[in-house]
Amino acid sequence: MIPSLISGELSIIGRLVDASNATLLCELTTDEDQPFKVIYKPGAGERPLWDFPEGNLAGREVAAFQLSEDLGLSVIPETVLREGPFGLGSVQRWIEIDESIDLSTLASSTSREIRDIAFLDILLNNTDRKFGHLLPLEDGRILGCDHGLTFHTEDKLRTVLWQFANDPITLQEEKSLRTLGATLDPERYIGLISEEEFAALLIRAERLLSTGVFPMPSEDWPAVPWPPF
Repeated sequence: MIPSLISGELSIIGRLVDASNATLLCELTTDEDQPFKVIYKPGAGERPLWDFPEGNLAGREVAAFQLSEDLGLSVIPETVLREGPFGLGSVQRWIEIDESIDLSTLASSTSREIRDIAFLDILLNNTDRKFGHLLPLEDGRILGCDHGLTFHTEDKLRTVLWQFANDPITLQEEKSLRTLGATLDPERYIGLISEEEFAALLIRAERLLSTGVFPMPSEDWPAVPWPPF
């Protein structure tokens, strides 16, 4: 369904007012499909940050989706980089969540779905995994959103998912790490993250493979984002 995200026409129908950066709810229409909702984050609406380059959080959102797919995890909704009403930005399929599920309880789970997100976050170097960034679906799947603050070259992992700290990696995780260099096509990440950030991703994979366990919280960096929701 990615072609629809790229080619469809975006019409703004609302804004997520709690978001730090411009986050617009849009309806996307094409000639072939029924209209559906997406989240559009224009680069022009990004708030400058002291530790990330200005104007490229949208590219990181797309790179995070690509990494999720390249690893075979599929825990991030379809995301593309494209033009919209306010210029170039990320466009991600809107996900209807199961609102009966308590997110803080969900985040403390040791389920495979939550573990997959925690595993991906280590490789992404996600510095902003909050409770509200988990998307429980009615069919039992769990996805994650808001991956703009990722891929930094310095260790900045900050998450509410520390229950796997010091757990041995599984055989499947080990296989994914051993084949990551051959699996990833650097060309697909050009323009989304820098060459140095792509190299740092591979280094994180090698380090995780070498230690054989999920990392412990850092003593030099806040372990949990604030606010955690």
